[in-house]
Amino acid sequence: MDYKSTLNLPKTDFPMQAHLPKREPETLAAWEKEDLYGQVMKKNEGKPVFVLHDGPPYANGDIHLGTALNKALKDIIVRSKNMSGYQAPYVPGWDTHGLPTELKARKKAGVKNSDTISDVELRKICRDFALSYIDDQRNEFKRLGGLGDWDHPYVTLTHDYEAKQIEIFSNMCEKGLIYKGLKPVYWCSDCKTALAEAEIEYQEDPCDSIYVKFHVTDDKGMFTAKGADLAHTYFVIWTTTTWTIPANEAICLGPEFDYSLIHCGDEYYVMASTLYEQVMKEAGKTDYSVIATFKGKDCEYMKAQHPFLDRESLVIIGDHVTLDSGTGCVHTAPGHGVDDYNVCHDHYPQLPILVPVDANGRMTEEAGERFAGLTTQQANKAIADYLVEIGAMFARKKIIHQYPHCWRCKKPILFRATEQWFCSVDAIKEQAVKEINQVKWIPAWGRDRITSMVRERNDWCISRQRRWGVPIPIFYCKDCGEPLMSKEAMANVSALFAKEGSDSWYTTDPKDILPAGTKCKKCGCTEFTKEHDIMDVWFDSGVSHAAVADKRPELHWPADLYLEGADQYRGWFQSSLLTSTAWRGQAPYKAVCTHGWVVDGEGRKMSKSMGNGIRPQEIIDKYGADILRLWVASSDYHADIRISKAILKQLSDAYRKIRNTARFMLGNLHDFDPDKDAVSQDKSEEIDRWALHCFDNLIDNVREGYDSLEFHNAYHAIHNFCVVDMSNFYLDVAKDRLYTEKTDSQTRRAAQTVMYTILSGLTRLVSPILAYTSEEIWKAMRHSSKEDTASVMLNEFPDKTGVQTDEAFLARWDRIHAVRDDVKKALEQARKQKTIGSSLDAKVQLFCTGGLYDFLKSVQQELVSVLIVSAVEVTNGGTGTFTDVALPDFSVTVTHAEGEKCARCWMYSDTVGKDSAHPDICERCAHVLA
Repeated sequence: MDYKSTLNLPKTDFPMQAHLPKREPETLAAWEKEDLYGQVMKKNEGKPVFVLHDGPPYANGDIHLGTALNKALKDIIVRSKNMSGYQAPYVPGWDTHGLPTELKARKKAGVKNSDTISDVELRKICRDFALSYIDDQRNEFKRLGGLGDWDHPYVTLTHDYEAKQIEIFSNMCEKGLIYKGLKPVYWCSDCKTALAEAEIEYQEDPCDSIYVKFHVTDDKGMFTAKGADLAHTYFVIWTTTTWTIPANEAICLGPEFDYSLIHCGDEYYVMASTLYEQVMKEAGKTDYSVIATFKGKDCEYMKAQHPFLDRESLVIIGDHVTLDSGTGCVHTAPGHGVDDYNVCHDHYPQLPILVPVDANGRMTEEAGERFAGLTTQQANKAIADYLVEIGAMFARKKIIHQYPHCWRCKKPILFRATEQWFCSVDAIKEQAVKEINQVKWIPAWGRDRITSMVRERNDWCISRQRRWGVPIPIFYCKDCGEPLMSKEAMANVSALFAKEGSDSWYTTDPKDILPAGTKCKKCGCTEFTKEHDIMDVWFDSGVSHAAVADKRPELHWPADLYLEGADQYRGWFQSSLLTSTAWRGQAPYKAVCTHGWVVDGEGRKMSKSMGNGIRPQEIIDKYGADILRLWVASSDYHADIRISKAILKQLSDAYRKIRNTARFMLGNLHDFDPDKDAVSQDKSEEIDRWALHCFDNLIDNVREGYDSLEFHNAYHAIHNFCVVDMSNFYLDVAKDRLYTEKTDSQTRRAAQTVMYTILSGLTRLVSPILAYTSEEIWKAMRHSSKEDTASVMLNEFPDKTGVQTDEAFLARWDRIHAVRDDVKKALEQARKQKTIGSSLDAKVQLFCTGGLYDFLKSVQQELVSVLIVSAVEVTNGGTGTFTDVALPDFSVTVTHAEGEKCARCWMYSDTVGKDSAHPDICERCAHVLA
C-alpha cells in the first residue's frame, strides 16, 4: 500500500524561492490599482492621527543608499502605526530650489552662464528639471515599498507653498525678526553666494600658522614706565588666515587674562602670560625675560601700527578671547569674522568694517597695491612672504587645520561681510531652547546637540545671490534705497504667488503689487524697485510645518515625529524649529529621531572615487526591496550603518529562514478552516500552550520595538522566534502530529490552530519590515471571517493569545529544552558513528539521579515526541556513553531502536505487524487508518 498518500503532507503554492525582484513589482502594481494607501486611510478613519512629517529630499538626482535608508525607516513607522491603533497618513515632499538644482539644470540644458538668459527662462529650466526628478525619485521610493499619498505630495515650488512661505516671512518681519545688515557671512567665491551654516563642510587644509608683530604707537605710558623702548615694542598676534591681515582693524585682548611684557634682545613683546613660552619656543627665542605683567583691560585703547598699511589698529577687549592657542592677542578683522564683527559692532562702533576681498575671492585695492587682484590663496603666500621681508613676521610654520568648505563645489569658503538679509536668532533663542526641552529626542543626546547649536549660533543669513528660488519680497525706494517691509505689501505678494507663482516677481511691476498710495516712510517717494536675492533653501523647507502639516486636513500641527539624518540638527530640524518658534512660539514637532550615515563593510564612507558605493537599485534588482528593508530594520540605525555584499548575503539567509518558516505553516494549514476547525486552548497540548506563550512574548517585544523606533529589536525578536522557537523546536516536534494523525483529529487541529494563530499574527508583525513578502504570505493564507483578506495592511497587529502559564509551567519547559539540547548533541555523535541514520532510528537512554530523574520520569512519554526519537528510557544512576553535556549529573546513551520501522510514520515499534490488514505499520498508524 502507498502509505504516503495517507499522510497529511504539506501542500502550498507559496514558493520556496522568493524571486523578489520579479514578484515585488507585481505586488506594487496591485497596491496602486487597488489604492491600498486610500483603503488604509479609510479603514483607520476616526482613530488618533499620527503624523510623521517628511523632510523633503532635493529633487536633483537619483536616490542613494542614505535616502533609501531614510525612506525605508519612515515607511516602517507609517505601516506599524497604521496597524497599531492609529491613522498614520504619509505625505511625501520634495525640496526643489537651491543652487544644486540650478547648476544641474543649467548643465543639462547646456547653459554655461546663467547671465545669458532671462530670469524667467532660467527658472523654467530649473522647474522642469526638478519636476522630472520628482517623478524619477517618486518611482524609486514607491519601489522600496513606501506606502503614502504619492499622487499628492508637497513640493516647495508650488504656488500654495510659496504663498505660505511669504506669509511666514511677513509674520516674522512684523515681529521685527527680519533685518538687512552688513555682517560677515560664509561666502563661496566659486558659487558667488552667501551660505548657511548647514551648507558648510569642514575639511583638512594645509595653511601657514603665522605670528605677526604690530608695532605699538600709543601705550598710554604703561610699557615705557616699565622700561620698554616704545620704538621696539610689539603686540604679537596669531592667525591661520593670512589673507585677512589687510582687513585688520584691531587687536583684541581678554579683559581679565594676565598678559606679560617680554624683553628679548632689543625688542619687547606683549603676549598672554600662559602662552608666551610656547610662542617664543616656536620663534626659536630662548634668551628673554618678563619685565611686567598686567590685565588685558589695562591695555584698552592703546594703538599699534598695521604692519604694511597706513593705518593704526586699536587695542580692544572682548570676552570671546580664549587661551586655547595663539598669543592671547587676537587679530581682529570685523569684515571677516563673526566674533570680530560682534565685538566691534557692539562696543567699538568707531571701527570701520573693511572687506578688501571681492565676490570672486580676489583682493581689492584696499588690501594694498602689492596684493590687489590676487586670489586669497595667492595672497596667503604673498602676504606671508612680505611680512618676512619687512621684518614683521615673528614666527611661521606649516600646519593642517579644519577649514570650512562649500558643500556644493567643495571649495574653501571665505568669511566676508556683505549686505544680506538676516533673521534675528537672538530674539527667539531662549524660547527655542525652551521648546527643545519639550521635545522627545531619539537618541537622547540629540537634545544637548541641538541645544548647543542653537545657543551658539549667530543670526541666520537668509538671503542668497541666485535666481532659482523664492524671492525675498522686499521693495526698495528708488530715491533713498530704504526697504519697504509693510504687512499689506507682503500680503499682496503672497496673494500674487498663490495665484501666479513666484515667477511673477520677475515680470510684475512693483506698482501692480504694492497697495495704492504706498510711499517711502523715509523720503516720501512713490517709486520702488524689487529685491533680487532669493531666500535660503533652508527657509523654504523650514516652513514646511506651516505649509504642509498645518494646512493639509489629514495632518496636524505640530507633527508627532521628524526623522532625518543626524546632519539635520544644523539643517532642517533647526530651520524648522526657528521658523516655528518665530511664528507660533512652539516647536513644530513632538519628537525627533535621527539616523547615521551609510558606510561600507569596513566602516568607510562610500564614494565614487573609492569605488565602494552601492546604488539602491542594484540591491533591489539582485535581492529585492524586502532585503534592503531587512537591512534597514536589522541595523542600529542611530549610528553609522554598514553594508556590503557579505552583509546582504547574511540577510538573505535570514530572510530565507523567515520565509521558509511561513511556508511550512502555510503547507500544513492547507486543509484548515479557522472558523470551523479551530480548537480551544483548554483542549490543546502542553507544547501548544508553550508555543502560544512564546508568541505572546514575541508580540510584546515586536510592538515595543516598533513603538520605541528600535526596529532592530523587532527584527531580531522575529528572526529568533522563527528559527529557535518555531523551526528548531515547535514545528519540528509538531511534524509527527501534523503528518501522521487523523486529518480532523483534535490533536492535529490543535497544532493547526496554534500555527494559524501564529502565522496570522507573525505576518502582521513582520509586515512593516517585509512589506512585499508579508503581502504574499497573506494572500496565500486561508483567513477567518474576522480578518480582512484584501491586504495584510488592512488589519491590526495581533492581540496576545492570553494563554495561561505560570512559573512552574515555564520552568518545566525550560528543563525539557535543556535536556533536548544535550540529547541532540548525543544524537549527532551517534549519527557520525553510523549508529543511526535519522533521529527516529534512535532509542535514547537518559542517566540521571535525584530531582532530575523524578522530572524526566514524569515526562518520559512526552520526551519521545520532543526528542523526535522512537523510544526513551530514563535510568536512575549510572553513566551513559555520551557525557559532553551541560546538565549536571546527566549523561546519554544512544542505541538503535528496537522493533520494526513503521512504513508510515518511520518510528521503530514492536507493534509493527500486529494489525493483519496493515502488516507494515505500527499500531498507532493502523488505528489512524481504521
